[in-house]
Amino acid sequence: MTSFIIGAHANRSIPTEWRDDADRNCPFCRIIAGEMPSTRLYEDDKVIAILDILPLRRGHTLIIPKAHHSRVSELPLEYASAVGQAVTKVANGLTKVLGNTALNVVCNQEYAQAVPHVHYHIIPAPSLNSSARVEPSEQSKENGIPLSRREMHQREFESREELDEDEGKALAVRIRASL
Repeated sequence: MTSFIIGAHANRSIPTEWRDDADRNCPFCRIIAGEMPSTRLYEDDKVIAILDILPLRRGHTLIIPKAHHSRVSELPLEYASAVGQAVTKVANGLTKVLGNTALNVVCNQEYAQAVPHVHYHIIPAPSLNSSARVEPSEQSKENGIPLSRREMHQREFESREELDEDEGKALAVRIRASL
């Protein structure tokens, strides 16, 4: 009977998620492997923290487990714990360096998840005394009605610019020193 079962599976194609190279196209796995550049802020045996290359705001950081899992609901507890510790550690460093304790910590699962590898965003909130990227003329529609929260978020997202490499390196030095 065993040989019959084995024979039935002999020429079967292997599902993508079972293949050893399933994560070779994942940009985060390639960053972890050192195949793609990144500005690393923190690293241990289970987690890395890097500056987002398309930040919403200065200091926008990604916390990424080194094991490839697409859904946070499937992340093994040892990695979930390590990610949580890294979020706290890096958030503490960010607040010291940026002088702003207001942060948004987000983890998307499938919905709005651009890279199918678990990752948390730590996004510093705009400070009251900073200049916003959205121009005052864009803060309301032509008819004088204020933009909705969704419209404001969309405009902020559309205003994102690539991380300046030199600025990122300088910021990373300061954040690493504060960890």
